[in-house]
Amino acid sequence: MAKVSRLDGLQGASTGPAGVPLQGRGNNRGRAMTFQVWGRRREASHDLAWVPDAEGGRGTAMRRRTPATKDPTAVERANLLNMAKLSIKGLIESALSFGRTLDSDYPPLQQFFVVMEHCLKHGLKVRKSFLSYNKTIWGPLELVEKLYPEAEEIGASVRDLPGLKTPLGRARAWLRLALMQKKMADYLRCLIIQRDLLSEFYEYHALMMEEEGAVIVGLLVGLNVIDANLCVKGEDLDSQVGVIDFSMYLKNEEDIGNKERNVQIAAILDQKNYVEELNRQLNTVSSLHSRVDSLEKSNTKLIEELAIAKNNIIKLQEENHQLRSENKLILMKTQQHLEVTKVDVETELQTYKHSRQGLDEMYNEARRQLRDESQLRQDVENELAVQVSMKHEIELAMKLLEKDIHEKQDTLIGLRQQLEEVKAINIEMYQKLQGSEDGLKEKNEIIARLEEKTSKITAAMRQLEQRLQQAEKAQMEIEDEDKKYLQEYQSKFDSLQKQISQKEKQLAQLETDLKIEKEWRQTLREDLQKEKDTVSHLRNETQQIITLKKEFLNLQDENQRLKKIYHKQEQALQELGNKLSESKLKIEYMKEANKALQGLVWLKDKEATHCKLCEKEFSLSKRKHHCRNCGEIFCNACSDNELPLPSSPKPVRVCDSCHALLIQRCSSNLP
Repeated sequence: MAKVSRLDGLQGASTGPAGVPLQGRGNNRGRAMTFQVWGRRREASHDLAWVPDAEGGRGTAMRRRTPATKDPTAVERANLLNMAKLSIKGLIESALSFGRTLDSDYPPLQQFFVVMEHCLKHGLKVRKSFLSYNKTIWGPLELVEKLYPEAEEIGASVRDLPGLKTPLGRARAWLRLALMQKKMADYLRCLIIQRDLLSEFYEYHALMMEEEGAVIVGLLVGLNVIDANLCVKGEDLDSQVGVIDFSMYLKNEEDIGNKERNVQIAAILDQKNYVEELNRQLNTVSSLHSRVDSLEKSNTKLIEELAIAKNNIIKLQEENHQLRSENKLILMKTQQHLEVTKVDVETELQTYKHSRQGLDEMYNEARRQLRDESQLRQDVENELAVQVSMKHEIELAMKLLEKDIHEKQDTLIGLRQQLEEVKAINIEMYQKLQGSEDGLKEKNEIIARLEEKTSKITAAMRQLEQRLQQAEKAQMEIEDEDKKYLQEYQSKFDSLQKQISQKEKQLAQLETDLKIEKEWRQTLREDLQKEKDTVSHLRNETQQIITLKKEFLNLQDENQRLKKIYHKQEQALQELGNKLSESKLKIEYMKEANKALQGLVWLKDKEATHCKLCEKEFSLSKRKHHCRNCGEIFCNACSDNELPLPSSPKPVRVCDSCHALLIQRCSSNLP
């Protein structure tokens, strides 16, 4: 089997591409084949085509200048796309004809991973480090975790693999795990969509930045029909050489027996290897020149930086001496201060202990006082409630008394007005009596005059006597009426005097009642003031009790917090003990599994003709299946079980006897 060297020119355009396109045309019998290899020299580019002659010899070499419009990066992308198509198509066809899950030793699968590695390396930007230049595909593949959350599991498992040391090995493991998950197309599609993120890792003309990358991602969807069981832990992915084997794509089933054709193909591949080696050497020389120039520049910069660093080191050493001297002084001062503080802390600890004992006693006494004060407070509150009710009743009585007083004052004012009116009437009557007495005197004088005149006039006397009789009658009637009026007024005056005396007595009683009520009210006010003082005193005491309660609650909270920390630490210790016991059980199980695996041998397909359990002969309908535990070959009915093994975390095919043994072992290990 002829193999081709690594396509270094396909990995980036910074050192100059050296594309290796493969163009083969032929009918179904594979008679006429032509291989054209383009190489790029340092000064000029030429097309080199080796055409085999009829005898199967080396043939003639033809040279012609490539047209100036042909872009070499486009040629590289086209070649990689064709190789990807061939590898994917060959892998799918061979896997479907193979009819079972693929292992890591399957050649088409290995070639597919090599081709995918070259496709991902195309156009990678050179990452400059301190010692060398680095190009790795692990950087863009790590971006998939941020864009596709389901890919975090693959990234974590790749980082946890113990045997991988280089980024290239991690990238190869990532590709294998993505193929087993059947999500390689989805992951790379998310990566291609984000062109702005890919531009940090790839050049603008890279395959992943152009349409060819999208075409390859579309072709990868067809790999979802393939089942692969790859053991990533056992492979040495760091030191694998990514070489594309073109021979498997040049074979034809009808030409296997044709030895002359095989010799011709081998000669052509030798010529191709020779040309590729020349191109690679030229590219490496040019890249080495450019690297030497860059290293010289970086060396001069490093020398300058080294001189600056030396000056800085001298300054830092001087500063270090100064700082050490200052540090010694500070240490001396701090030691003295620490000794003083230790003495103070010891004294404070002793005082704290004494004060803590005193505080505990105070706390107990305060608790007792609090209980007593709470009882007293309840009694005082009850008394307060009674006094408040009494106060409300007193206020109501006071209001009623005030209303009665106001009504009595109104009646007194009315009585006084009536008295004044009676007095005015009495004065009027007295004035009328005086007027009547004056009238009587005048009449008596008139009578005297008339009596004196009677002696003089008799005739007039009779008339006067008649008039006098009438006047006497009128006088008598007037006197009777005056007597009646006097009696009535006298009786009214007596009754009014009696009422006035009664009202004065009532006023005196009311004034005495008012004085008593005022004195009682003053005493009540004094009692209320005293009660208010006692209430304020009790409130102050309750405030002090509340502060003591808060301190007690804080101490309780601290106690609870310490208890929780203690319980958590106990739980953590218990969990650690449980985990240690589980890890011991797992170690014992792994030891037993290793002992069992050391004596196992993977049986080859050719050695087995019958099933080991049912002893039935294998045929096209009854296919062979390996047990991943014991390595023997069984039929599908006798090995239709899946269990996770120490060699693979995912469930794999296991025979019936191993299945029963493993289940029995797991059940015995369970608590």
